[in-house]
Amino acid sequence: MQNTKNIRNFAIIAHIDHGKSTLADRLIQFCGGLSEREMKDQVLDSMDIERERGITIKAQTVRLNYKDSNSNEYQLNLIDTPGHVDFSYEVNRSLSACEGSILVVDAAQGVEAQTLANVYQAIDLNHEIIPVINKIDLPAAEPDRVCRQIEEVIGLDASDAIKVSAKTGEGIEDIFGALIERLPQPKEDTSETSKALLVDSWYDSYLGVVVLVRVIAGELSKGQKIKMLGTNSSYTIDEVGIFTPKKVSLKAIQAGEIGYIIAGIKNVSDTQVGDTITDFQKPCKDALKGFRPSQPSVFCGLFPTDSGDFEDLRDSIEKLSLNDSSFQYETENSAALGFGFRCGFLGLLHLEIVRERIEREFNIDLITTAPSVIYKIHLTNGDVIELHNPADMPEVTNIKAIEEPWIKATILVPDEYLGAVLKLCEERRGHQVDLTYAGTRAMVVYDLPLNEVVFDFYDRLKSVSSGYASFDWQLEDYKAEKLVKMSVLVNEEPVDALSIIVHADRSFNRGRTMCKKLKDLIPRHQFKIPVQAAIGGKIIARETIPPFRKDVTAKLYGGDVTRKMKLLEKQKKGKKKMREFGQVNIPQEAFISALKFDDE
Repeated sequence: MQNTKNIRNFAIIAHIDHGKSTLADRLIQFCGGLSEREMKDQVLDSMDIERERGITIKAQTVRLNYKDSNSNEYQLNLIDTPGHVDFSYEVNRSLSACEGSILVVDAAQGVEAQTLANVYQAIDLNHEIIPVINKIDLPAAEPDRVCRQIEEVIGLDASDAIKVSAKTGEGIEDIFGALIERLPQPKEDTSETSKALLVDSWYDSYLGVVVLVRVIAGELSKGQKIKMLGTNSSYTIDEVGIFTPKKVSLKAIQAGEIGYIIAGIKNVSDTQVGDTITDFQKPCKDALKGFRPSQPSVFCGLFPTDSGDFEDLRDSIEKLSLNDSSFQYETENSAALGFGFRCGFLGLLHLEIVRERIEREFNIDLITTAPSVIYKIHLTNGDVIELHNPADMPEVTNIKAIEEPWIKATILVPDEYLGAVLKLCEERRGHQVDLTYAGTRAMVVYDLPLNEVVFDFYDRLKSVSSGYASFDWQLEDYKAEKLVKMSVLVNEEPVDALSIIVHADRSFNRGRTMCKKLKDLIPRHQFKIPVQAAIGGKIIARETIPPFRKDVTAKLYGGDVTRKMKLLEKQKKGKKKMREFGQVNIPQEAFISALKFDDE
């Protein structure tokens, strides 16, 4: 049995682009986890999308073996976490499997909104936190100013913060000393039976489900029969091992260690994140606390372009949800689009990533409906229902009140862009809660309706602040507002996927903007296409897409004008008939582009 005294489990947390993945690269390189030939930049970002976008989406785990100057050997289990607000659930799970965190802060940019959000998650879990000031090789680096900022804004003692450059490798060795001295060893659980926390799982087409576990007590060994307490299913372990970051098989993993198990699990629903894994013969009495379930804030429909792909889509969504437990789904049927799924996401980037992963990894073409948030509808008979899809809104006569979700948004922005940021928040129906300063940067706290934030608030915020503002939010409460359902009719046919719920005072502007955008986004046809926005039976805006027009009089030469008029009349009748039976094809990009706000 290994002594847990020499084990350290830690996560790397930071705002986006502050250098988490590059720091993980240097730590792996320093411990010889990979040879020079095998090393590449952001080695833990294994998905194509992560490498293309330069962001971490999935938390990855690695075991490093480190020997100090006294030849004591230590086992360091590192988890590299995402920085974006849409993947905060991934961060929370990773932190729950560790005892400490390395907080990485950019020496030039300083403390940002997600720095605060992630460090508060770590503090809530009683983590020991080691501040690391990264990118000290940059000409604009001000490590001493950033240390003061950490103390003022977060309230952490940064007097012994480690100053490093993950790019050049400067100061990396100091981190190992701090990990060993400052981080606690895993708590020893004296129970005699095996007990492990299911941290993550993913589907491998050759091996079935691969499960990432943190062993709390006892050990998990090859050939052992295990039981999942949450789902009451049992399996025999075929393989057990660790990531270095290469997959390495072992005979067993023991208390305090993080590793993987493969047990021929075919049923995706048997592996629930946060479940307790224990020995089948001697199960533990109490389940581990697990993780708080994630709350999706954005919903949209995913439908296959070809209705014959529905079963393939179901399969791919099941496998993907195994790898991303914050993604939720249920089947849905639409008159226009056929069978598909109503899916819940943590934000719009999360939605984009899931859609892209399904299209790439499973080769399925998708149609995405307009994203919407959850509304609470109070009916006149006293019932309260949750509305995920604006197309399902009850009759107006049956509705007493509609409540929408509001969030508390924290925005950090340099002083010169403050005016533009305040104007943007006011435009989105925001109420200012607080405004404080940390050096030359303002920290603004706003109450905002989630409906106004979900489409392109983040893009607009980056635009008005030249990319310097950072943003974090959490769900606060539901408030009753004057909301109406706005439908869009193309060629006098309602398009379910473009129905949205808007504030009554802004409905005319939104309707006009949407019709103008659709006029440019929908390609011209052989017939005239009216595009209308309506509230109930009232049309509030209209644009017309002109038809392609063939010159039917080109072959005429001279003669009476009535000949020309006859041909034009005949063409007009043909266009009218065509409009009655013609199908209007709306391209996929029109669905999302039409919903983005411009400054109205």
